[in-house]
Amino acid sequence: MSRSGQTRRARVVIAPDEFGGTLTAQAAAAAIAAGWRRARPDDRLDLLPQSDGGPGFVDVLTAAGVGRTVEVPAVGPLGEPVVAHLLLDDTSAYLESAQVCGLHLLGEDGPSPRSAWAADTAGLGMLLTAAVDAGARRIVVGLGGSATTDGGRGACENLGGWDAARALLSDVELVAATDVTNPLLGPTGAAAVFGPQKGADAATLARLEERLAAWVDVLEHGGRRVRDLPGSGAAGGLGAFLLALGAHRGAGASVVADVTDRAARIAAADLVITGEGRFDRQTAYGKVIAAVAADAASAAVPVVVIAGQVVDGATVDGVRDVYSMARHAGSVERSVAQPAAVAADVAEHVARTWEPTRGKGEGGMRE
Repeated sequence: MSRSGQTRRARVVIAPDEFGGTLTAQAAAAAIAAGWRRARPDDRLDLLPQSDGGPGFVDVLTAAGVGRTVEVPAVGPLGEPVVAHLLLDDTSAYLESAQVCGLHLLGEDGPSPRSAWAADTAGLGMLLTAAVDAGARRIVVGLGGSATTDGGRGACENLGGWDAARALLSDVELVAATDVTNPLLGPTGAAAVFGPQKGADAATLARLEERLAAWVDVLEHGGRRVRDLPGSGAAGGLGAFLLALGAHRGAGASVVADVTDRAARIAAADLVITGEGRFDRQTAYGKVIAAVAADAASAAVPVVVIAGQVVDGATVDGVRDVYSMARHAGSVERSVAQPAAVAADVAEHVARTWEPTRGKGEGGMRE
């Protein structure tokens, strides 16, 4: 409270990622804002949805007022028809691999050893072709949330093969926007680390690793060695295909930060609230929360995280407090069933426990 007994009006930046398929980044920001306003209606809220290149990448950029979207008929990871979107901004195009390769496209059966082996990236080839046909000279591909582990072979074959793919994209600047730095092969590679969440059992993992190793020999024939490059294992090895085509890697969260002027907006805030579906040990490595916290730390602005679930022991430099929606709701099931309502309730609780002071970073919160 101020000396007059009135709560000082604060500026709060709300910059979450999507919440694991239960809330888009935009919906999460809106829910957090609604809850915050119940406790502190006079604060100035700056909604700043974010993405690390995975699901929601194009939607977040669109919401930020970037370019115009174009519908593209394509196919999903198992060959089913889907409608994807290009975001065109002058001569740049933004694509989201999850729109054509995403885990959410596997349907009610979900991931299985069969889908882990069969899923491919042909739809991404269709998006790349559409981007070139639209006149794009720079193509940014958001990588993440994929059901595929084909090393980009499906995309390559859809483009007519390796020589045709290189010819089509020879004069295009390619950016692989990803939140992971994993290499293609080995114990930290695409199959070993991400294959299990895509449904692969031990036998399928071994087959996927062998297939990726054979495919990368083709990608590297007469060209650059990409198998060990950071990000080559992204989106089931789709990163390796793009890097072999000459792409350079850019952190997905940084791509969105540049477009949304994130650092400047955070620097003007008294508090930043960010979040994601699961706050765990991977959060510190290239995820939205870590990127937002780094921007906030540079400006001495405190950061609070609201996450669907929180793994004990997980930390991110610059984050002051972490709030679990599942804990607040009493169960993971309720948190997943009513994500917007629970996120709003948690935000209201945070707002009631936080009081801005004259110095940034001095407000305190408790779980």
